[in-house]
Amino acid sequence: MMKTITVRPVTKAVLSAGLIALALSGCGGSDGANGEDGPDGIIGVSIDSASTLKATMTDATVTDGQVSVTFSLKNGNGVAVLGLTKDHDIRFGIAQLTPVTEIVGDTQVDRGYQWQSYINVLKQPNTSTIPDGETNISPSAQYQAEVEAASACETCFVDNQDGTYQYTFQTNISQITEPLTITYNQDNTQRITLELKQPLITANAHYDFQPSTGLTEDIASRDVVSIEACYTCHQPDSLELHGGRRIDLENCASCHTATSGDPETGNSVDFGYMIHAIHKGQDRVTHTATTEEAAPYKVIGYGGGVHDYGNVMYPQKPAADCSACHVEGANAPQDAALFNANKSDTACIACHTESASEHHVGLSTQCTSCHIEEGYARSAKEAHGDVMKAYNETQTMNAVFSDITVTAEGKFSTTVKFTDASANVIAAEFIDTGSRIVMAWDSNKDYPAYNDASYSNRRIKLSEGIANADNSWTLVWNSVTLPTDYVGKTFELWSAVTACYNNGGYGRPEVKLTACSADDVRKVEIKSSAYHFVMATNAVNSSQTAASRRNIIDTTTCQGCHNQEVYHYDNGVNCQTCHTSDKTLKTDATYPGGKKSTSFAFKAHSAEGHYLQYAGVESGTVLKTDCKTCHTNDGITLGRAEDRVWRYADTETGADVWVSSDTGACLSCHQKYITDATVSHIETNGGITDGMSEDDVRTRSAEMCSTCHTPTRINESHGF
Repeated sequence: MMKTITVRPVTKAVLSAGLIALALSGCGGSDGANGEDGPDGIIGVSIDSASTLKATMTDATVTDGQVSVTFSLKNGNGVAVLGLTKDHDIRFGIAQLTPVTEIVGDTQVDRGYQWQSYINVLKQPNTSTIPDGETNISPSAQYQAEVEAASACETCFVDNQDGTYQYTFQTNISQITEPLTITYNQDNTQRITLELKQPLITANAHYDFQPSTGLTEDIASRDVVSIEACYTCHQPDSLELHGGRRIDLENCASCHTATSGDPETGNSVDFGYMIHAIHKGQDRVTHTATTEEAAPYKVIGYGGGVHDYGNVMYPQKPAADCSACHVEGANAPQDAALFNANKSDTACIACHTESASEHHVGLSTQCTSCHIEEGYARSAKEAHGDVMKAYNETQTMNAVFSDITVTAEGKFSTTVKFTDASANVIAAEFIDTGSRIVMAWDSNKDYPAYNDASYSNRRIKLSEGIANADNSWTLVWNSVTLPTDYVGKTFELWSAVTACYNNGGYGRPEVKLTACSADDVRKVEIKSSAYHFVMATNAVNSSQTAASRRNIIDTTTCQGCHNQEVYHYDNGVNCQTCHTSDKTLKTDATYPGGKKSTSFAFKAHSAEGHYLQYAGVESGTVLKTDCKTCHTNDGITLGRAEDRVWRYADTETGADVWVSSDTGACLSCHQKYITDATVSHIETNGGITDGMSEDDVRTRSAEMCSTCHTPTRINESHGF
C-alpha cells in the first residue's frame, strides 16, 4: 500500500531553499560582490500633518540680481518637515536696508538706515470700499510693498527631499525701475522674508546678509524693538495679522516701509508711523490756530472694512514712557537706542500730527530741526524725560505710618509722613493734601463688607487730618466703626497720596518737586506698597505676621500693560481694597436691567480694552478669554472663598441680588449672557443667583463648582 506524505508549507520553504542552494553550489559560480549601501531614509513628517512648524533660512546668494535662498522646515521636536511644494501657501519678500539722507533747507540731514522693499505696486483707491461720509481721510494713489507667491513660478521652487528647500526669486533686484526705482547695492544689508500659512499653523522667517561678503553678523542693521515687548499687552495669537500669515516683527518692518501707504485713506503705513499712530488712539489730535481737533488714524483694509484707530484706548500711561515698547539694556534689540537718535520725524508726526499745537500750525514738519539737544526746543528724549521724571522719582518714595492706635472712642488712627529715595521726609508743601489714605481690615480675605464700612468712609484726605510741624499728618477714621473682633485681624493702610511737580517746557526748566499751591502742577501718586499688619487692642501687634490674601491676579502683568496709571489712585494695582465684591451698583442704561456691578473683577472683565475681539477697535489684539494674561497659575482656582458674597443687579429690574462666591466670579464675565439653563446648572450644584441678602446667600450656598471646574478645564473651556 502506498504511503501518503504531507509536506507542510514551512517544510516546503526549507526544502526549496536547500535545493536552490544545492543547485547554485553545483554550478560553481560566484554570487558576486556586495552592492553599495543605499542612502539612509529620511525621518520626517509630512507638511500636511505637521502640528508645529519652524522655518529657518540657512543661506542666500545674489548673482546678477537673481536671489536664491535655502531654508529648512522642522516641527517642534526638530524633525524634518517634508513634502512642501510651490502650491502650498508660501510667499517670499525681499528688502534692502538703505542709508537715507534728506535735504532740509541747505543742510543734508542723516535719516539713518531704512528698509525699502524691492517688490512694490502702485494702487489706486477703491472708492467702492470707502463708506459715505467717512472723515479724516484723503484717498490717493499709494505705493505698497508686496511679496511674491511661489505658486506663480513653475521652476523657482526646489524640494531637496530632506526637509530643506530652495527658492529663486522671480524678481531680479538689479533691474527695479517700476513702480519705484530701487538701486541694488551689494554692500547694503538685504533681508529675505518667508511666510508659510497652513490651515492651523503659520511659520515666518527672515535672513539678513551682506551679498558682497556673505556676512550675516556685524553688518548694518535696524533692529529697534522686540516683539516680546508687544506681548506685554498682546497675546501672541492675537498678533497673527494679514489673515494670520504674518507673525514676525522683522517681516512687518521690511514690508511696511516709508514708501508704503493706504490708498483709501491716504495714510502712511510705514511701520514706525503706523505703530505710533495706532497706539496714540483716541488721544491723537491736531490743531488749528484756535482749536484742537480729533485726528484719528484710519486704514481701510483689502476687504473694505474701516479700521478706525481713534477707538484705541492706549493703556500705557504716561504715554511719554517710551520704554513701554523701546526696551533697552540686557537682551535688548541690537539697535534699541536708535529711538533716541533724532534720525527721523516720522514717529513725532505719527503721535503729535503735523500740527502738534496751535504754535506749530503752518510750520515745517522737520521736527528735529528745532527739537534736538542743544536746539531751540527740547528733544523728544528731553520732553518725554521731563514727564517721566515725576513718575520715576515717585517710585522711590514711601508712605511711612506710625502711632497706629484705636482711640478712646473706638476709632482707628495713624500718623503718616512721606520720604524720598534717601529716606528724607518730604516737605508738606510738596504733598497734595487733597489726596487720600485708605484703611481696611480683613485684607487677607475680601476686605470689610461694604455695608459695614464703605470705601468712601475708609478713605480720608490728608486735609481732613491734623498737619503736624514735622511734615506729617495725624488721621482719625471717625466715620468708620471697627468690628468688635478687630483684635488679631490683618489690617491694610494704602496710600493714594500724590506729590506735586512742575511740568518743564520751553527754556528747559528743571523738573522737580514744586509747591502744590503753584499753578499748573503735575500731581503723581507716590508708589509705596500697602502696609499690612496685625492689630492689637490699641497698637500694632509686632509679634504676629500679617496674613496674605490668596493668589488671584499677578499685578506685575497689570502694570506691564498699564504702567503707572491704571485709572485712578495709581499707586500700583490695589483696586480690590475699594472695589469689593459687595460694593454698590452703578447705573448704566446700556446694561441689561440698567445697573451693573462695580466690583474689581466685574470692572476688569468688562473693560472694553480687555476684549478687543468685540469691543473698542475690534481688532482682536487683546483677548480676555486667556485667563493667564492677568491671573496667577492658581488664581482661577474655585472653592477658596466660601464666605464671599457678590452684589449684582437683576438683569430685568436692576434691583440688588446677592450671589454666591464662585457663581459671582463667573458672572463677572458672563452675567450678560446667562440663560435659564445656566441658572439651573448653577443652582443644581449649590450656587445662589437670587439671594435676598448676604446672610441669605451664606445660609443657602453649597457650591460644588470646583469639583468639575478645575483651572485646567476653565482654561480649556476658554480656548486656551
